[in-house]
Amino acid sequence: MNYANTIANRLELNVRQVEKTIELLEQGATVPFIARYRKEATGSLNEVQIADIRDLLLKLKDLDKRREAILQSIEEQGKLTPELRKQIEAADSMTDLEDLYLPYRPKRRTRATIAIEKGYEPLANAIMGGKWRATSGEWSEVALQGARDIIAERVSEDVQCRNRVRNVFRRKAVLTSALARGVDENDEKVGKFESWLDWREPIGKAPSHRILALFRGEEAGVLKVHVRPDEADECIRALTEENRIRNYSDDSVREYQLAIADSYKRLMEPSIETEFRNLLKEKADKEAIRVFAENLRQLLLAAPMGQKRTLAIDPGFRTGCKVVCLDAQGQLLHNETIYPFTSVREEHAAVSKLEALVEAFQIEAIAIGNGTAGRETEEVVAKCRFKNKLIAVSVSEAGASVYSASDVARREFPDYDVTVRGAVSIGRRLMDPLSELVKIDPKSIGVGQYQHDVDQKLLAASLGDVVESCVNSVGVELNTASRELLSYVSGIGPALADKIVTHRNKNGAFASREALHSVKGLGDKAFEQCAGFLRVRESSNPLDRSAVHPERYTLVERMAKSVGCDVETLMKYKELRSKIVLADFVSGDCGLPTLKDIMKELEKPGLDPRAKFEVFEFDKNVTRIEDVKEGMVLPGIVTNITAFGAFVDIGVHQDGLIHVSQMANRRVNDPGEVVHLHQHLKVKVLEVDLRRHRISLTLKNIE
Repeated sequence: MNYANTIANRLELNVRQVEKTIELLEQGATVPFIARYRKEATGSLNEVQIADIRDLLLKLKDLDKRREAILQSIEEQGKLTPELRKQIEAADSMTDLEDLYLPYRPKRRTRATIAIEKGYEPLANAIMGGKWRATSGEWSEVALQGARDIIAERVSEDVQCRNRVRNVFRRKAVLTSALARGVDENDEKVGKFESWLDWREPIGKAPSHRILALFRGEEAGVLKVHVRPDEADECIRALTEENRIRNYSDDSVREYQLAIADSYKRLMEPSIETEFRNLLKEKADKEAIRVFAENLRQLLLAAPMGQKRTLAIDPGFRTGCKVVCLDAQGQLLHNETIYPFTSVREEHAAVSKLEALVEAFQIEAIAIGNGTAGRETEEVVAKCRFKNKLIAVSVSEAGASVYSASDVARREFPDYDVTVRGAVSIGRRLMDPLSELVKIDPKSIGVGQYQHDVDQKLLAASLGDVVESCVNSVGVELNTASRELLSYVSGIGPALADKIVTHRNKNGAFASREALHSVKGLGDKAFEQCAGFLRVRESSNPLDRSAVHPERYTLVERMAKSVGCDVETLMKYKELRSKIVLADFVSGDCGLPTLKDIMKELEKPGLDPRAKFEVFEFDKNVTRIEDVKEGMVLPGIVTNITAFGAFVDIGVHQDGLIHVSQMANRRVNDPGEVVHLHQHLKVKVLEVDLRRHRISLTLKNIE
């Protein structure tokens, strides 16, 4: 198969672009590296396009592997004809391949194979030929049933017949759900799925979140879900037309039609229904993963507060609040526990302690976990009288407990318990969300939709791509980055990340990018892939602080020389850069796209692409769900975006939902068009359901 032509046609790209991308991928280049540093080769394809080429290439290779296995199997059976080989080699989807293989697939004894063993195949052939007529005593009903079994299997394995049934399913299949047989309607677990006990809608209109909800109900044993046309008649009619039995003898027609009806109900309907269930699930998985991936991207690229000395609090009522003090690099300096909610006396002691810690460690910011007792802890902090002005920020705790019990946390803090580790994670998240969140399994970060129900392999691959993309778009400081952060840098991975950190711990900070060559096991290819995404702030070479790749250092030196200065001076003065004529530096492998990227970096070397940090405050008068009243307009932070709406934290330990229908005074198909994760906004309360702890919000008509 010509992979480049096939991929170019399917993705509507230029064949040459695809060929060069495939070549780079097969040489071991990563998606971020190709997108950033090989624009001339690919025609400036972006990361999404390059990843699409990579994924489709893998699918086509898998298809070819399956094709070869099928050809070998049929050939070993002695049944591979030139015509069949041609059909198999032309098949361009796994479904087409499996349809062609179906009659030759090794199978257990079926009703049809048993009938053949008993000698009923000639009768089946006669009926299918259309000339058979019933003659008294010639064939028994047992023989006729056997013949019908043979015909039914042949019909079910015929490619054209299966495609006719698929066409009916595409047009007429309905997604239905009902209470599973034997389940008591009053069973406690039924309550979660009460909305779906009598559900039906065409498959083309079913949104991803509903498909996953129904399948989850079935997995829980509560629902029975079907994906098929309401009536079998149209499918049976289509099969009858496909088998062209109109001019047959009446006896042949009768037996053939009985076999076709049996073929559909017993063999084809279950098979095609399973196929369409899988297609629906795949569609729903892809949409849920897309939403999750976009949420994760926004979360990882959330605005960092930056390097400030931080006091972090993991709030708690009965067990107290865990307090840690961190230096500007996030290193733990001090930890202890305060108990502000046990008595008035303890509250006063907690306030005094916080004031003393802020003074002693010259704290510049306070991070407060947003879980249990979060708002109450904010009130305690508000009572403190600090000598210097500082900011206090509510920080999402999602995944902090997962981190605190992980091997990563144990390695970082072997002498501290999980509560201290959790508080450290909260503080570091405020300083740099990306650096801290890469230590946590993305599924545990709390921004997904049905993440445990979707294809886990596809989810892991997609989220891995997002983390890699975010890490490389921001860039990584070589001398301070954790193993986990380094492992996502293009071309490095966990094993090399360990070696880099071990080398750094043993030999001290890297003086330059070039010093990476001294890391055992880091060869030229790995250096090529990773160097441009690493920063060495203290390097004597100013380009080591930028995203300019070392392979272009000589080029930049030539640029500087052309205007009579050195590189550092060129980076410092805009008027000198404006004198450079880019066309003079175009070469075979370096065109205007790369040259323009270089000029942007010279202007703002190592610029962080993330937004500027902004402090947010909840309404001080609303701290519990009981305080929330219909019609209130409240400040909130978007915490999660799904296909059906967005969840917003308004500071009462229960996120409210802005349904997609309440996003704007127009039809909104994708909530991500209107809001983004961690967005600060004003919301209006539509309804408060205290019994079910649900808050409905709107973005409409807010004055």
